[in-house]
Amino acid sequence: VSTDYFLLLFDEFLPTGEGKKPIRFTDFEGKTSFGMSVFNLGNAIMGSGILGLAYAMANTGIMFFLFLLTAVAVLSCYSIHLLLKASGVVGIRAYEQLGYRAFGMTGKLAAGIAITLQNIGAMSSYMFIVKSEFPLVIQAFLRADPSSTEWYLNGNYLVVLVSMGIILPLALMKQLGYLGYTSGFSLSCMVFFLSVIFKKFQIPCPFEEFAVNATATHLHSNFSLVDHSHTAYTIPILAFAFVCHPEVLPIYTELRDATQRRMQHVSNLSILIMYVMYFMAALFGYLTFYGKVEPELLHTYSRIDPYDILILCVRVAVLTAVTLTVPIVLFPVRRAIQQMLFPNKTFSWFRHIGIAVTLLTLIDMLVIFAPNILGIFGVIGATSAPCLIFIFPAVFYIRIVPKDEEPMSSTPKILAACFAGLGFIFMIMSLSFIIIDWTTGSSNSLGGH
Repeated sequence: VSTDYFLLLFDEFLPTGEGKKPIRFTDFEGKTSFGMSVFNLGNAIMGSGILGLAYAMANTGIMFFLFLLTAVAVLSCYSIHLLLKASGVVGIRAYEQLGYRAFGMTGKLAAGIAITLQNIGAMSSYMFIVKSEFPLVIQAFLRADPSSTEWYLNGNYLVVLVSMGIILPLALMKQLGYLGYTSGFSLSCMVFFLSVIFKKFQIPCPFEEFAVNATATHLHSNFSLVDHSHTAYTIPILAFAFVCHPEVLPIYTELRDATQRRMQHVSNLSILIMYVMYFMAALFGYLTFYGKVEPELLHTYSRIDPYDILILCVRVAVLTAVTLTVPIVLFPVRRAIQQMLFPNKTFSWFRHIGIAVTLLTLIDMLVIFAPNILGIFGVIGATSAPCLIFIFPAVFYIRIVPKDEEPMSSTPKILAACFAGLGFIFMIMSLSFIIIDWTTGSSNSLGGH
């Protein structure tokens, strides 16, 4: 890559003194830089599923895992290309409105419901991590008695505290672009997560559990992020690892000097960064423990020493990252709800705040009272995620791009139709795995993004 490209990329992070740019779309002039947009989209892509990729590699082998990861990353870039192309044809930067232009009210509702279900499921899984991990991290740092009843060791209290004290203020931002700084910090936390790779050179091989770790046992028995027993689950895990499509168009809307080509570069760079991080986390986690790696990678490290400083710091970093991801994921849900319920209303702070408070309250209630929330959201992820990644971008593209520009027999539309068919296959496969898993009772949930 040339030096000029790096200088251009670095310049995107700095404010400029240029005059006002021409408005590139109908209702908003984007002011978010290229770099901040990469941070936001990368944060939207990054999910807690990174903790289960080493387990997936243990089931597939390094080369086949790399092939699958590469294929899914390329398909995600292509999917975003279809979404941006359809958006450019009609000048619309909202996923739900694309559905409306393609299939009328049915398409709008389908897109809005899929986005709402998918992102509520993702946010709930993140908050469930806070509920399960945060008390144990505090307990480890304070060397507290596991049987202590102090309020700060109660996950339910901590979920509400984190929601109201950290997530809600960030979710009340008027524009998604303002979260670029927190997104950058969140990604930095996940980069720090990769520091566990150094344990590869400290842990003897073959791995022997030489410390009794009641904390890890407690974690594993109560919450497993990616609790799978079948190798076939690997494909859905990887497919859902790059879910970011509900956030693409809102980020596109706020991108400075927004063009389809520029937004595609944002998407490609974000996916490339996540691709490297995913592979590094999976590779070194697998090479450290091989066949003894657990479905949740940090649980395996905790079996060595429950009070290891590096592992505790990494767990804090993961908690910070998933907490700061929730506001990013909340924005498309709020926009979908507004598009479905208040399509012709102008911006209102009362409605903006009310929807955020309602969503966070609902999510907290689910996390606090649902005994096994990941099973519920496994079904949601197996249905809404393939729609958002594969099916909707392809069928919207086919319907919206004029036939005189690209006939149905043209190569781009044939590829788009095949892509939609691939989405249906993913959906059927994922639902089949869940049904088999439930009927055999071999695991409790399907972990997703």
